[in-house]
Amino acid sequence: MSQVRIVTDSTADIPADLRERLGIEMVPLKVLFGSEAFRDGVDMGPEQFYDKLASSGMFPTTSQPSPADFIQVYERLADEGADSIISIHLSSQMSGTYQSALVAKSMIDEKADIEVVDSRTASCGIGILVVAAAEAAKQGKSKSEILERIASLRQNIGLYFLVDTLEYLHKGGRIGKAAALFGSLLNIKPILSVNDDGVVYSVDKVRGQKKAMNRIVELLQKDFAGKPIELIMGYTTGRETAEEFFSLLKQHFDVKSVQYTHIGPVIGAHVGPGTVAAFGIPV
Repeated sequence: MSQVRIVTDSTADIPADLRERLGIEMVPLKVLFGSEAFRDGVDMGPEQFYDKLASSGMFPTTSQPSPADFIQVYERLADEGADSIISIHLSSQMSGTYQSALVAKSMIDEKADIEVVDSRTASCGIGILVVAAAEAAKQGKSKSEILERIASLRQNIGLYFLVDTLEYLHKGGRIGKAAALFGSLLNIKPILSVNDDGVVYSVDKVRGQKKAMNRIVELLQKDFAGKPIELIMGYTTGRETAEEFFSLLKQHFDVKSVQYTHIGPVIGAHVGPGTVAAFGIPV
């Protein structure tokens, strides 16, 4: 039986125990507070990140892994007997991580059979694809079967982020200063998603969090009306907000299971504290 190994990066926000159980390899991005650099999910987890974010007064930046970071992982997996490696990463429209993985593949093509996949999504959206791929690999599925599963699943994920503050989108260059100030004064809550090309876009802007949550219910009903679904609830700070959001969602959907995921430092640096997200998958 061929052995297929799955690699991802830290923006997939997959809990460490699940990665370990499924044999998923994770290459970390970095988050930087001034001259201090921390590997996402290695040197700094979500709790430490949001604590430092609140106490430091600094706006963090992020950086992608180098090709050398990927080569180290790919060569080790090949040495361990992997016949194929599927490497699934943050949307190429959001980061150069995918490109770094491609460069690494080109440098060691003769040593390992590597397929680099642009997830065209972020956070738990990547995680859903990675976990499904790893489960298929554990079942002995072939590389082509796993890639087909990823492509099919990617078309059926519904995801929406509710951002509490526009400050981080502004500082990260996503929106202008005037829009951020105007939105904050009016308590505007932008609802974000990721399009088919892997680009973050504003779906709607709603005044007040409860109205925004109800608007996401409407959006998900367009995706999953009458279908049983699984939900992953992501949050940066305040799990209780994600739980409140789930209580609303379960009134409107046939939810077969729910998982909560703490969104990590790199994604958190761009969306900020108070963000909640709902990721739906048809069962």
